[in-house]
Amino acid sequence: MCAGWKEIRPVVDPMLDFIFLNGHKNYYNQETMIPMKDCVVSPNASSVFPWLMALILAAGEGFAGEKRGSESFLLPASISPIAIASSPMEVPAPPVEELVREALANNPSVAVMASRMAAAVEMAVPEGALPDPMVEFELTDVNFPRLTVGDEEMSMAGVRISQGVPFPGKLKARRDAARAAVPVRAAEFEEVRRRLVSQVRMVYARLYAIDRELQALELGRELLEMLTATVSMRYSAGESEQEALIKAQLQLSRLGERQIDLEAARRAQNAALNHLLGRDEPMTIGRVDQLPASSLPETPWAAEALGNAAEIRIKENQVTAAERQVEAARADLNPDFTVGVGVFSRGGFDQIVTLQVGIELPLWKNHKQEPRMRAAERELDMARHEMRESEIATRSAIERLAAEWARADRQIQLYTEAIIPQTSAALDAARSSYLVGRGDFSTVIEDFNLWLEARVEQGRREAERFITWAEIEYLIRPAPAAQDGELRFLNGETRP
Repeated sequence: MCAGWKEIRPVVDPMLDFIFLNGHKNYYNQETMIPMKDCVVSPNASSVFPWLMALILAAGEGFAGEKRGSESFLLPASISPIAIASSPMEVPAPPVEELVREALANNPSVAVMASRMAAAVEMAVPEGALPDPMVEFELTDVNFPRLTVGDEEMSMAGVRISQGVPFPGKLKARRDAARAAVPVRAAEFEEVRRRLVSQVRMVYARLYAIDRELQALELGRELLEMLTATVSMRYSAGESEQEALIKAQLQLSRLGERQIDLEAARRAQNAALNHLLGRDEPMTIGRVDQLPASSLPETPWAAEALGNAAEIRIKENQVTAAERQVEAARADLNPDFTVGVGVFSRGGFDQIVTLQVGIELPLWKNHKQEPRMRAAERELDMARHEMRESEIATRSAIERLAAEWARADRQIQLYTEAIIPQTSAALDAARSSYLVGRGDFSTVIEDFNLWLEARVEQGRREAERFITWAEIEYLIRPAPAAQDGELRFLNGETRP
């Protein structure tokens, strides 16, 4: 080992990859940065500063017109975002499924739908009950206003109780119609939970894309600062035009502009995620370093989506509820009955007991019951058409998601295997040519932009694929089972 010396050489590591100029190893003293050969030391691949200074020193020696021969200097080809992930940045974000559980436990929309479902359950009971009975007090007086009860045989006082009795089958039809609303509310409750899970995953993926772009910008800024220093030295030595220096500085300014936009976009996504999580106090979501592994189901998931889609389940239950409403409306065409009994006292005469049976005369059914029945039938037709529309929309969504998944998967593979290595090689070649005076700095800037956009697009494609997976999961998978926190929240507590 050589104290104070560091080897900068090719590293077989996804964090860093280097190339050689003329294929030679080079070592640099960390204090003086003077090149020295044939010194065996341990590499420190996580530090950017040594190769940054080495390049500047290499450029400076080239500007002085020295011929280095075999003593050439290496350049950094690319550094993945993982390289700066270990630096003292913000705390990493929790796993997305942990945030999903928090959203299901805290988001008020879940409690809203749970209350609606509970209300529907309660409404099924009164719809099947008899109407309340009626109590009537009656006085019959022959010589009114003089009270003659006990003196006149026709004068009497008593009480009468009557009870409305719906036509046989009416109560059952009404009760079934009310009960049919419960599965509708239950399906809506499940849809809200699924949608909440999907939205949390989508926002998490957007944060990942933004964080990957911010990391790429930081790496690009370091590289541009190095290039700017090199151009400045060449300009000072009269080896370069001022245009190259201005372009390098302009590119740094554009990176700053882009970073400001990204930071604002991240704050907006952070706020959206806090809303989904139901947090009373806004909290900063940490850096999203990676997305969970995602893959399509092994079984044909198109049929599974049609069978499990929450929207279709809602529409199917709405059709059933509409059918029960039609049955209830048809039952209402039949007349109701009234039965009653009365007991009357006549003073010194014998008591009188009366019994009564009444039946409604549906004289106005053309203006009441029949329009209601026709309206219920129209509602049933509408529910059936909506279900069919939902099935068509789901099939369309399946085709769209399958295409988007295939595209994102192939694009990620293309970026990993071709575009990322190619942009790295192009940038390395442009930098090497510029350093030896054979290339134009505009080419370096152009290749730098390609290098940067390739890494940004790779992160976006990964986020797009995860968002597509979240949409597929929304169609085919139930939301996670309610945890203790969510159950307490649904039972009336404002916070779990």
